[in-house]
Amino acid sequence: MTEQAYLVLLALSGEALHGYAVIKTVRELSDGRTRLGAGTLYGNLDRLVAAGLVEAAGEEVVEGRLRRYYRATDTGRRAARAETLRLAELAERARRSLDGRGPEASGAGLAGTGA
Repeated sequence: MTEQAYLVLLALSGEALHGYAVIKTVRELSDGRTRLGAGTLYGNLDRLVAAGLVEAAGEEVVEGRLRRYYRATDTGRRAARAETLRLAELAERARRSLDGRGPEASGAGLAGTGA
């Protein structure tokens, strides 16, 4: 799962949101590091819907414009939890590696490098 898809899925794991609200929520979740454009957002939404992780949750007209709402499915929320766990485990392995406590500290993984 890409970081952008993960953040969109996280944004939709609570209440149903329309596109602009998803963009704002992703920006907040990432402390401003991820800024989705409309094309990127809707491309991710299309893929997440096709995968059964997100579903349409209704439409409304606001000031003459159609707002389409989306929400994570139960499968999508489970996928977001699994990805969160995977990223937490990766971050822990990275911390150990950077602190010299990872596999490379014992020489593992260096076979064939001459080290």
